[in-house]
Amino acid sequence: MGETIVIMGGGVVGLSCAFELQKRGHQAIVLEIGRCGGQASGAAAGMLAPYSENVEGPDDFFRLCRESLRLYPSWRDEVRQVSGRTFEYTDSGSLYIAYHEADRLALEGRRLWQNEHGSSGIVLEGDELFRQEPMLSREVKAALYTPEESHVYAPDYVLALEQACRLTGVRIFEQLGSVTVDKWRDDVVVTAETGWSFTGDRLIVCSGAWAQELEDVFGIRIPVYPIRGQICAYEAEVKPVQHMVFCNQGYLVAKENGTLVCGASEDVAGFDTTVTERGIERLRKWNKQAFPFLEEREPFHRWAGLRPSTQDGFPLLGPLEESGGRVIMAAGHYRNGILLSPVTAQVVADYIDNGGSRLPAFAPERFSY
Repeated sequence: MGETIVIMGGGVVGLSCAFELQKRGHQAIVLEIGRCGGQASGAAAGMLAPYSENVEGPDDFFRLCRESLRLYPSWRDEVRQVSGRTFEYTDSGSLYIAYHEADRLALEGRRLWQNEHGSSGIVLEGDELFRQEPMLSREVKAALYTPEESHVYAPDYVLALEQACRLTGVRIFEQLGSVTVDKWRDDVVVTAETGWSFTGDRLIVCSGAWAQELEDVFGIRIPVYPIRGQICAYEAEVKPVQHMVFCNQGYLVAKENGTLVCGASEDVAGFDTTVTERGIERLRKWNKQAFPFLEEREPFHRWAGLRPSTQDGFPLLGPLEESGGRVIMAAGHYRNGILLSPVTAQVVADYIDNGGSRLPAFAPERFSY
């Protein structure tokens, strides 16, 4: 017989955990203080790009991201089938561009280690590069092309995931205002500002940038901080950019709905999601250098989301030792929540079902040692 599992947070990570657990015979209860997907999940550009997002080398975080990319095709198909909703999933591949010869050499170094870890990427330059991406600035000297990378349209993906949860029997409670963990050692009791109380066998914390509020409850350091990511979009009736295009200042990705998304300007602003002229201007400064046609265009849409960043850049993923496995953390995914949703759900569900394998690099208590 399955367990009753209370999940704090209705973003992409919380919904993914709920969907996977419900499929495995547990009763998942999702508690969301606002609307599901209303924070970082709905604001994301939806890139599934572990190679472009990890430039230093094959560390534990890269391996987690790569595994999630491997899981995505079957995960996508299952979410679509169960929910009855479709969402964009584009196998566009990516280009990581460089303007100088020294940067080209760095691309070649990245290609070497990434080829050893599942990428078939190659470094493109000259005519071949511009055949692949015709509108790219001729100031670009080379680009690392990674065919394996793809992207989803995040808002539709989250809606499909929420619908899949509801149709499989997940109980979702929204607009709770705030929630308080009253008990977590012997059993789980969580109370909402609305006055409702929720009980369960286990608690999964998927509250993103708000996870830090639980430091006093659990008696450990939870250094998860909100980083404001500002994004803008251009109208693009004819698809002007063929791949996800990255540089060291941001990314551009064309969506099927006729928009070209540019992100992300990042700054520390607490929980403020105000869009600033300075933040958007940072994006415009580099994107018109990469694609000169953007010089004459104004973004028609601007928005911001809060990315949950940890002190070391790795998510908190796994059980709290003191809880005896009753409390599991799944927070702090920073700018990779969409990408990491399938593997996070699998890691959490495997632990609940059979004790799983602990991942020391992501241990929730690591900042308290």
